[in-house]
Amino acid sequence: MSNHRRAQIAGGIFFFTVVTYERTPYLADESAIQILRAAFAKVKTARPFEIEAIVVVPDHLHCIWRLPTGYDDYSGRWREIKKAASRQLDPVTNLRNERPVWQRRFWKHVIRDEEDWRRHMDYIHYNPVKHGLVRGPIDWPWSSFKKAVAKGWYDPAWGSDEPGHIADLELE
Repeated sequence: MSNHRRAQIAGGIFFFTVVTYERTPYLADESAIQILRAAFAKVKTARPFEIEAIVVVPDHLHCIWRLPTGYDDYSGRWREIKKAASRQLDPVTNLRNERPVWQRRFWKHVIRDEEDWRRHMDYIHYNPVKHGLVRGPIDWPWSSFKKAVAKGWYDPAWGSDEPGHIADLELE
């Protein structure tokens, strides 16, 4: 039995990295993204949370969630999202009756303050550029960057060069 303990902060804001099993590019096309969107929507209906930022690349995703006041169960939400998406992304089960679509765990960081939130927002939106998938965040279709631009949080040309304050972050 694991002694791993997770920070439980009711109504908290959290940064997550969720990786596919063995970095298999399950999330590389529009149909996979639609499956993932449907899984998020299903879980958000039953167990609300707000997605403040998200990016999905072929083998992982990053996001920032804000949980409702009084709620702290992000692990259960991730379990349900992974289960719902896995059923459609890979119908084959292993000997343990699992669909090996996701790594078993996920990486979590509690957002501490506005500066920490901004740094993680920038990391999320710059991620497709970091991985050489596009020249600028505005060009990646599976990101919240365009919504953030519409809110006035970013200039559309932001991210053509790596922001210095995220250069030392390694969140994968």
